[in-house]
Amino acid sequence: MGENIYFFMIIALAVLAVTDLIVGVSNDAVNFLNSAIGSKAISFKTIMIVASIGIAFGAVSSSGMMEVARKGIFNPSEFVFAEIMIIFMAVMITDILLLDFFNTLGMPTSTTVSIVFELLGAAVAISLVKIYAGDGNFTHLTDYINTDKAAEIILGILLSVVIAFTIGAFVQFFTRVLLSFKFENKPKWVGAIFGGMAITAIIYFILIKGLKGTSIITPETSMFISDNPEIFILGNFILWFTLSWAVTRFLSWNIYVIIIILGTFALAMAFAGNDLVNFIGVPLAAYESFVSWSNSGQLASEFNMQGLSVSVQTPTYLLLASGVVMVVTLWFSSKAKNVVKTSVDLSRQDEGDERFEPNFLSRQIVKFSIKASDNLNGLIPTTLQKRINVQFEKPTSYAQKAKIKDLPAFDLIRASVNLMVASVLISLATSLKLPLSTTYVTFMVAMGSSLADRAWGSESAVYRVAGVLNVIGGWFFTAIVAFVASALTAYIIHLGGIYAIGALLIFAFVLIGKNYISHTKKLKESKEEEKLERAESSSVQGVIEESAKNIANVVKRTSKIYSNTINGLAKQDLNLLKKNKKQGSKLATEIEDLRNHTFYFIKNLEEAHIGASNFYINAMGHLTDISQSLEYIGKVSHKHVNNNHKKLKYNQIKELKQIDNKLAEILENTSNAFEERSFEKIGNILNNKQELYDLVSQKIKLQVERTRTEESSPKNTTLYFSILLETKDLMTATMNLLEQYYKEYDEKIVPARLD
Repeated sequence: MGENIYFFMIIALAVLAVTDLIVGVSNDAVNFLNSAIGSKAISFKTIMIVASIGIAFGAVSSSGMMEVARKGIFNPSEFVFAEIMIIFMAVMITDILLLDFFNTLGMPTSTTVSIVFELLGAAVAISLVKIYAGDGNFTHLTDYINTDKAAEIILGILLSVVIAFTIGAFVQFFTRVLLSFKFENKPKWVGAIFGGMAITAIIYFILIKGLKGTSIITPETSMFISDNPEIFILGNFILWFTLSWAVTRFLSWNIYVIIIILGTFALAMAFAGNDLVNFIGVPLAAYESFVSWSNSGQLASEFNMQGLSVSVQTPTYLLLASGVVMVVTLWFSSKAKNVVKTSVDLSRQDEGDERFEPNFLSRQIVKFSIKASDNLNGLIPTTLQKRINVQFEKPTSYAQKAKIKDLPAFDLIRASVNLMVASVLISLATSLKLPLSTTYVTFMVAMGSSLADRAWGSESAVYRVAGVLNVIGGWFFTAIVAFVASALTAYIIHLGGIYAIGALLIFAFVLIGKNYISHTKKLKESKEEEKLERAESSSVQGVIEESAKNIANVVKRTSKIYSNTINGLAKQDLNLLKKNKKQGSKLATEIEDLRNHTFYFIKNLEEAHIGASNFYINAMGHLTDISQSLEYIGKVSHKHVNNNHKKLKYNQIKELKQIDNKLAEILENTSNAFEERSFEKIGNILNNKQELYDLVSQKIKLQVERTRTEESSPKNTTLYFSILLETKDLMTATMNLLEQYYKEYDEKIVPARLD
């Protein structure tokens, strides 16, 4: 390699550092935003401002953690400058690609795990190259890798999963037993005690442990706290208990909201303090190495990197600049919001849309847990069980669930516990110079507290457990991929030099750009696409008026999906058929969501309007029949083309287009009738329905004749008959729906709605 390559590498690493900060914050925003967002204690704007200030403070206090990137995983004295730069470059390229991949999926992963295993992978790869070029004795690998420290870090990360989940569940259970779900009715002093404990924990572990060693906390203060922790904690508790009682008693402030605000600030600060090393630790170590080598006058292939073993204070201006990038990303990253949603959904108190499908393991875990719970309950006295169960009784409001989509995912108590426990654990690890995974800790604390809070009921347990298993599986996937990809990247750079670096950088930024464009496009499409809305009316006429928009939406999408299927078959366009199949499945899922809402809809009804429930149930049944026919047509058409079966013949395509044109005309008239609320027009549509039935029957008869005389492809015939028969079912369901609306609509009656 030419000597000028290293200057280019430093510039590239600086760009990669900024990019890594952006993709890293998009992933790690879940760590400190999920509790505040999930509880809706404060506005989203306030949450962002508080978190931004916390990140700025945390970034300034992060310097001590930078040692992990310099000497935590490998022994610097065993490498020369040229080799160290290959390791650092491989780590950064791999890191941004891996984190961006997880962000695009909307899955929270650990930046700590990724950086540790990337450093390990790249260092092992270069070590093996050195060993192979030397004596070839691979047992010497332990000389190059800091195995004790690496094992300590990896073990600490894995243990944090169990510890965080257990402590989160333990603290939440006893907090709920003491405060119940009706905590707002408790005396002011009860909330003040909880506030005193929570704020004391946050203040001690964040502002003291986190800011120890910075100019904000003087050495004298830090020494006094270290020497007298019991006095400091007791004094803090008395102070914060008194203030909590005073502000709730005289100013009517909500102490739990204050805890959430302070906890969000503390956790954001802990995140920046602990995780900043994951994003800029490697580039900073590379820059220090470059400066040392430049001043040495030696060749890059000869300059030993033992200097990395010496502790160096990171300049404050670099830490502040990093903090600014993190704050800007937090405000503008749509991927960050996507990752936060996954964590909030899995810890949600009530049933709702479940993102993850249950699997064998999740079902077995739930079955085992139910049996274990039953056995445990046998050991606890019945009177004690009853007293505990009373504390876990949740106030129920079905009308609200039906009407309000943006209810909090969980209450203020659970949000406070999540923030308090996670911030304490993370700050404790930071003070011990352990690069604990903030993602693992915050996610597992949230999962533990939701389990203890009985949020994983029989209606949702298998889905939630499957989600947790998916996320944890993703973490192990992160470790394996990070190790292998980083090792491979380091070896490629070793072989290809400047050309390999250039090619890898281009590949990385093109891929990130492509993912960004794809994500933005999906976001735009989801915003533009009208989704089906849940009915909230309590009378038949109210449901008719309210659901008209839904029917128009379904009919429009039905016409488009059906036409795209016929066009895809005509052109043998597999991409169109694949996309169309997804659209059919999406429509079916939305209609299923409306059916799942039936329970809450019926709960809203008064006896005087009980007919509305029959109307709603029947309408949902007809919509389901439409979506099932449409989904089946899309599935068999895609399968036929995907399996490279014989194309449909010209006459078959021509006949399907005739049916499509006639169906499109009927569906367009139907859509217009519902959009304009001109329900009297439905009568004209119903009068003309026989024409389409006759057309479909005629085509079935023609195909039967063709099959007997000239048709030679069984697959071709099966597909054609399937489409015709399902089209007939599709029309029947549509006409049944129209007849129901036409029969029940009465323009003289003013629609009744829920208050």
